[in-house]
Amino acid sequence: MSTAMAHALNAGLRACLEEDPKVVLIGEDIGRLGGVFRVTDGLREDFSDERVVTSPLGEAGIVGSAIGLAMAGYRPVCEIQFDGFVFPAMNQITTQLAKYRHRSEGRISLPVVIRIPVGGGIGAIEHHSESPEAYFAHTPGLRVLCPSTSQDAYDLLGQAIRCDDPVIFLEPKRSYWSKGEVDPEAPAVGMDRARVVRPGDALTLVTYGALVPVALKAAAVLAEEGRQVEVVDLRSLSPIDDDTVVESVRRTGRLVIAHEASQTGGIGGELAARVQARAFYDLEAPVLRVTGYDTPYPASRLEEDWLPNVDRLLEACDASLKH
Repeated sequence: MSTAMAHALNAGLRACLEEDPKVVLIGEDIGRLGGVFRVTDGLREDFSDERVVTSPLGEAGIVGSAIGLAMAGYRPVCEIQFDGFVFPAMNQITTQLAKYRHRSEGRISLPVVIRIPVGGGIGAIEHHSESPEAYFAHTPGLRVLCPSTSQDAYDLLGQAIRCDDPVIFLEPKRSYWSKGEVDPEAPAVGMDRARVVRPGDALTLVTYGALVPVALKAAAVLAEEGRQVEVVDLRSLSPIDDDTVVESVRRTGRLVIAHEASQTGGIGGELAARVQARAFYDLEAPVLRVTGYDTPYPASRLEEDWLPNVDRLLEACDASLKH
């Protein structure tokens, strides 16, 4: 069935609420309103205010409450309204949530999922189009996931909620209303595995989230020229599935990495370092990155020029293929 990503996430939450009475949702406006992006629409009516909790406007309180609930045996799922609003909760996330299993010598797990709408492309104002994934991927003790399709949104969210590790679940907001097939009964790809979404042998193009459809469009253009690009969707940003990427690069000899976040300190640099360490002698060209710029996210009228697009991906692929 063709389903928008937002509806697939709603179905994933509903399935977990039905499956496990210890699953609770907490976040700003997630009850009657159904959240800013309507991902929790209808869940309060079906599961009560006690399991779909509309919180005060305070991200540190949301995450702190979730940590306490997890210590009491619950599986809380937090919603942060926008990516740029997560930073008041960073102390709770990085010094408490990520550390508690290590601090307790493995005796206590905190199965908390923090859902965060991320990225640009929706014409939003300041603090509503951030890409903070590198902060979380840099923090040991956290899993970081980012779906690109409705099926992955359904599967990965269910896996995240059932996982005993704390999970940062990044939802690309310009993909919320993109539709794709969802089969709740289909076998799910492991939550820590990347996925080859288009096979090829000329170059490996790695990305995640909202840029996966952009990468597929670029690959289609290059295919018309007789150059078959392999597109890899990371899906998991921590841990990163090095094996799938390295295997692809050993076949193609070339690697281009794309992400919306600014380049310096981003996921692309980490992945490039890992690939050159394991597949240095297979590379026929330098690893190239196509990213957001090292500036604050711009006003909405400029975001199309700031975000990686098909033309920028084609330019990078052409540069790699010329080597």
